[in-house]
Amino acid sequence: MIQRKKMGAEKTKGRRAMASSKASRNTSSTRSPAAAGGTRALVARQRAIQRSQAVRDRAAPAKKTKAHRPVQAGARRQPERQTGEQLAKPGREQDLKLRPRFTAPGYVGSGKLAGMAAIVTGGDSGIGRAVAVLFAREGADVAIVYLSETADAEETRAHVEAEGRRCVLIRGDVRRTAFCEKAVARTLKAFGRLDVLVNNAAFQMHADRLEDLSDERIDLTLQTNIGGYMRMARAALPHLGEGASIINNGSRTGLSGSAKLLDYSATKGAIHAFTKALAQNVIGRGIRVNAVAPGPVWTPLNPADKPAAEVRRFGRETAFGRPAQPEELAPAFVFLAAPVCASYITGIVLPVTGDVGAI
Repeated sequence: MIQRKKMGAEKTKGRRAMASSKASRNTSSTRSPAAAGGTRALVARQRAIQRSQAVRDRAAPAKKTKAHRPVQAGARRQPERQTGEQLAKPGREQDLKLRPRFTAPGYVGSGKLAGMAAIVTGGDSGIGRAVAVLFAREGADVAIVYLSETADAEETRAHVEAEGRRCVLIRGDVRRTAFCEKAVARTLKAFGRLDVLVNNAAFQMHADRLEDLSDERIDLTLQTNIGGYMRMARAALPHLGEGASIINNGSRTGLSGSAKLLDYSATKGAIHAFTKALAQNVIGRGIRVNAVAPGPVWTPLNPADKPAAEVRRFGRETAFGRPAQPEELAPAFVFLAAPVCASYITGIVLPVTGDVGAI
């Protein structure tokens, strides 16, 4: 009974902190006109690729996917059926009718990341948002790197601040070296330190054939997904000390491939290899490098990629018969980031795929 009263008081405190944070917005966001212009051009390119693929999709016959009965095995019941929603690239979480779950109300923090500071790329929505919230719940200040979805990023910041931690928003393109260095510098200025880098930003667009992939599209996927990870890590490493860590977001597609995600799968496989190689390279400095390989997760990424019929079937092929929610992935990132949990773990790719025998 005492514990329930304590949790209720903490929730009330969180709501008050969120309201206070909304009332006191000021200089915590970095949004220069040049950065905004650059990200707008990139968003326009992404949407042009999306429209081109939509034309091909309408001309292709529909295909069936084997489905399993939805399974529940967590602290609360998760949605079992997805609506056939579609979003314009890059995808705003606030536009989804079925909102992804990221608050993890059953997760109680215990100071695993107390006094630490983290950067989460793609932290405005999806898995990145859920990770940012749990990092804050464990005591870390968080810098959110995002492309253009400012409203989503502001919502993430409100939730981080509701957990009692500081949060800065940094808008820009992780394909650019200068921006990656700026993001790290902005984080150091705000928090005075950097302990964890979570590489999570990604571009995904399906295709039926390799011949459908233009050079522009291949370059966009590679430079965002693996190039961006390498550039962010390169910018962060000089400022990471003993006990720090880098966590890369991989994918089940990097473990087993995906017939319709040729370029995306290739980058995720590269991320897994990069994780293992970098882990060997920096272990002598006391820095750990690991990856998480999610299965299907309900985030804006897939409604901004797949046709409506495929979105409705999303995740049904897994053993759980449904996609994961972001809050079901975030604890894996906490585990790998926390020295108290993972001080003897480096170079692993942790599968959270919703299937048996992921590796």
